[in-house]
Amino acid sequence: MSNSKKQLSHIREDGTAAMVDVSEKKVSRREAIAVGSIQLQANTVTAISNGETPKGDVLAVARIAGIQAAKKTADLIPLCHQLPLTKVAVDFDIKMTEITITALVRTDAKTGVEMEALTAVSVAALTIYDMCKAIDKTMVISNVTLQKKTKSEI
Repeated sequence: MSNSKKQLSHIREDGTAAMVDVSEKKVSRREAIAVGSIQLQANTVTAISNGETPKGDVLAVARIAGIQAAKKTADLIPLCHQLPLTKVAVDFDIKMTEITITALVRTDAKTGVEMEALTAVSVAALTIYDMCKAIDKTMVISNVTLQKKTKSEI
């Protein structure tokens, strides 16, 4: 690879995948916020808000699923490091035909928690989809993105 191109940290010089070595990094406080949304029919949002879906409390289950997903990210994404998460929060903003999902994940570690936050949002959205698919065939999950990441010394 030429010196003018930045080498990707998960790719060795021979082109094979590798987990990044973070052993020389200092532990720091790291936080990431990810967001995403799911579009639904208005009657589906009403059913979720009123607790009237066939499978129960959709947002409670989606919140727990998102938290569990953040904790299992290294099992799902092959090159992610196992991280000692100190906080995972999954929240929902309900609008007429959309639910926005926000995940905040925090750790004190040598590498960041972006993938954990993105995984939490994705799995929370998939859980909403799964729990509502019998009553809404039009749902669309979209705009899963990293909104913010921070790193500070501890």
